[in-house]
Amino acid sequence: MAEHQLPATPETTVDVFDRTTPPVLTIDPGDSLVVGSLDAAGYLERRVDGPTMIPGRRGHCLTGPIEVRGAEPGQVLAVRFTSITPADWGWTTAGVKDTPLNRALGVAGGPGARLTWDIDGDTATSNLGHTVGVAPFLGVIGVPPVEPGPHSTIPPRAAGGGNIDCRDLVAGSTLFLPVTVPGALLHLGDGHAAQGHGEVGGTAIECSMTTGVTITLSADPVLPGIHAETPEGRVTFGFGVDLNQAMADALAAMTTWLQHLFAVDQPTALALASPVVDLRITQVANETWGVHAVLPHGAIR
Repeated sequence: MAEHQLPATPETTVDVFDRTTPPVLTIDPGDSLVVGSLDAAGYLERRVDGPTMIPGRRGHCLTGPIEVRGAEPGQVLAVRFTSITPADWGWTTAGVKDTPLNRALGVAGGPGARLTWDIDGDTATSNLGHTVGVAPFLGVIGVPPVEPGPHSTIPPRAAGGGNIDCRDLVAGSTLFLPVTVPGALLHLGDGHAAQGHGEVGGTAIECSMTTGVTITLSADPVLPGIHAETPEGRVTFGFGVDLNQAMADALAAMTTWLQHLFAVDQPTALALASPVVDLRITQVANETWGVHAVLPHGAIR
């Protein structure tokens, strides 16, 4: 299997999902890549008021698309993260947008807050002197919608993923994405050095990232929708403008997985889930809310 290097350059970055965008790299299933990505804004210098890779960008600065030979709708793309390494600095903003959540918190319409961070190993230190632990992951892993035309990178989608913002997708995880278009056309980016479940302020510690991945294809996945296996456990997802519906979708997928694992009916799967499955608010920052269900490894024996 081949190994590829894909740095973030003006020729390899985009700010929308579009099935007509020519691939910047074509790989075979089983190939490995080291992908460079800039922070969500695409800053080219170590400052938040500096120049960006894509002036007037419409969404996240993403690296791709990456074509996978033989990928067709109906299959599932398996993206295994072998390493995720943040750059040495990042930034966080909060209260800078007029959103329903910011209005409820009383921070909409004000000056907002802007932090910059020095990232050193397992620790990030803000310009105010506060320190937090680092647990890097990519916020955006996705393929284009089947519909033609440019599509925003901001909302996550049940078909194809995108701005999932799941902090559990650390190195050692495998994310399974439904293939929506021929070749898959995978995009990666929106590096986060640290983020709480929910991404409550609207941004994480946004940073550039160097990510090692191995890409494979599955024609017979255990679940047809987005799901993952992480160092902690099995994960299923739900997305929607209604948090209750997102929760129900994540739980329905998890009970289906439990049915496959233990050869039980759905009510029994739900009964097994209740003592051990966690429901977590993935993010509330991206127009479409996310919930993920987590079944820890070894929780049911």
